[in-house]
Amino acid sequence: MPTAIQEIYNHVLSALSPTERLQLATLILNSLVQANMSVVDDSDTWTDQDQLDLTTFSLQYMGTAFPEDEEIAQ
Repeated sequence: MPTAIQEIYNHVLSALSPTERLQLATLILNSLVQANMSVVDDSDTWTDQDQLDLTTFSLQYMGTAFPEDEEIAQ
C-alpha cells in the first residue's frame, strides 16, 4: 500500500513538468531551511573526535585501497 506522500507524487507531482518540479522542490527546501535553522550546525570547527574519525577512516581506506602485497606506483 503506497504512502500518502507516494500517492500525492503519483497523482499530482508526476504530471508536472521538470521545471515545475524543481520550482516546487526549491520552495519546499527553502521553507525547511527557514523553519529549522537551529537543526543545521554550520560551524566549521572540527572536534578532536571529528579528526580522530577522519584519520581512522582514511587509514582504513588506505589499507583496502593499497594492500601491502601490491607495489604502489611512484
